[in-house]
Amino acid sequence: MIDLRKTALQILILSVLAAVAAVPALSGVSRMGVSEAHELAMRGDLVLIDVRTPAEWEKTGIGASAKAVSMHLPGFFKKINAIVNGDKSKTIALICATGMRSRRMQAMLIKHGYTHIINVAEGMLGSSAGPGWIASGLPLQYPD
Repeated sequence: MIDLRKTALQILILSVLAAVAAVPALSGVSRMGVSEAHELAMRGDLVLIDVRTPAEWEKTGIGASAKAVSMHLPGFFKKINAIVNGDKSKTIALICATGMRSRRMQAMLIKHGYTHIINVAEGMLGSSAGPGWIASGLPLQYPD
C-alpha cells in the first residue's frame, strides 16, 4: 500500500532540491574579474553597469557588454531599476576605473534592497585586483 505521507514528503524534498539547484551560482559572489564579468554579461547571466562619468566613457570607451549608467548623474537608482525591470534580485555587476566607486555603489544598491550586486574590482584601468578591462584586451564600445 502507498504511504501518502511518505510520498508527499519525497515530493516536498525533491521540490526544495529543485529550487535550490535553480538559484544562480552567482548568488554568493561579491566580486569578480573583468573577463568573467564580460562573459557572463554576454550570456545574459548578469547585467554589467559602468558607473563612471560620461567624460571617462568618451576617453576610454566602455565594455562592449556593459550599459553606461553614471553614478554621478541624477536618476542613477531609477535607471538601474528600469534596466532590471524592477527585479532587485537580478544579478548586477558594477565597474568603474579601478574598483573603488563600483564598490561604493555596490554597498548603496544593497542598501536600496538589491540582493545580487557584484563589484568588478579590476575596473577598466586596472587595480591591485588585476590588469583591468582595457589591458585585458576585452572589446570596447563608445557612447553615441
